[in-house]
Amino acid sequence: MKIAFFSSQPYDKVFFDKYNRNFQLEYYETALDKNIVNVLNNTEVVCVFVNDKLNGEVIELLHEKGVKIIALRCAGFNNVDLETAKRLNIAVCRVPAYSPEAVAEHTMAMLLTINRKTHKAYNRVREQNFSLNGLLGFNLHGKTIGVIGTGKIGKAFMNIVKGFGCNILAYDLFPDKALIDQGINYVSLETLLKQSDIISLHCPLTPQNHYMINAEALLQMKNGVTIINTSRGGLIHTIDVIEALKSKKVGALCIDVYEQEEKLFFKDLSENIIEDDTIQRLMSFPNVLITAHQAFFTEEALSEIAQVTLDSIGKISNGKMAKNAEVMLA
Repeated sequence: MKIAFFSSQPYDKVFFDKYNRNFQLEYYETALDKNIVNVLNNTEVVCVFVNDKLNGEVIELLHEKGVKIIALRCAGFNNVDLETAKRLNIAVCRVPAYSPEAVAEHTMAMLLTINRKTHKAYNRVREQNFSLNGLLGFNLHGKTIGVIGTGKIGKAFMNIVKGFGCNILAYDLFPDKALIDQGINYVSLETLLKQSDIISLHCPLTPQNHYMINAEALLQMKNGVTIINTSRGGLIHTIDVIEALKSKKVGALCIDVYEQEEKLFFKDLSENIIEDDTIQRLMSFPNVLITAHQAFFTEEALSEIAQVTLDSIGKISNGKMAKNAEVMLA
């Protein structure tokens, strides 16, 4: 069986080749869209990432090419038209839990960096500037951190936060009883927005929560709030957050995801002129920290992604139930 990888990077080849035993693997650096489908030949599986667009038209073309399985090497599946896949009897599988600690640890790393300004201190010292002016931070101990989304990553982040002595407020459409028993305080979204010093997003992107951090939500927050997003770019209305940064309503912003990231992330654009004025505006703020969808990027996570993806493809192709399949073959 042949698997075609799209939006592939050198590290994808390293880890999938390492764990592959049964499949023929082909790697394409380009993203999957309607214009690239014609490269497929006798391919039953496509393996895609967060910025590949699998709308109804693309899935129809994949079906015509004989594709039977769409494998996402990520947790989110908002970029796939699941209804069309189901109608055409194409199985869709994903990796819902590839080392949640990787994302949670990166979230805390971003928070510590933006707060204690270690990135600026590093550059200063290399230039023999040992001044502390402009590097003032605040203690995390005793601060209230609001966690939106209490799945595996949200839980892992809360475990880290507990070690810093923070107060935790949680919001989720489906509160976790085990977390409640551990003393986690679930509150309404409005209460979380009003009472949190720091807000961290750990929820999937759905039509219902698209732009959940918008002008109205920002008005409810404390002045000087810190916002962290390591989930999906579409959770934040970027223009609204820029206005809140300008007015100092938002004291700091950390994002590992960006709504228009498919045009930027995972590419070396150091010799290019970036035409995205919004990301350029964000990068101009001294209190904004951006990483390029890096939170998942650990050896443990990449190993898990490769193993789970290949295992799911193998089980689905043999007519067996794959626990990570979102849509099964009829």
